[in-house]
Amino acid sequence: MGALELRDSVLEYINTADERLLKVVKAVIESYQEEEIVAFYVDGKPITRAANKTELANAELEIKNGKIISQEDLEKESENW
Repeated sequence: MGALELRDSVLEYINTADERLLKVVKAVIESYQEEEIVAFYVDGKPITRAANKTELANAELEIKNGKIISQEDLEKESENW
């Protein structure tokens, strides 16, 4: 069974599903999307949507806590790399 046939079959179930089944399907889809690869680290390691959200939240927390560096300071620091 190909993707088109599977999609049609799943749509038939969804169109007649009760609320319980719809909640299960929604949870599966959300879980699947969280594990979707959305980017890659420089070393080629994949970054999932969930990991990306976590890293973004951590970065926002660091900014909120004042853990930032100016462009000028970063350029000075990078001269020593």
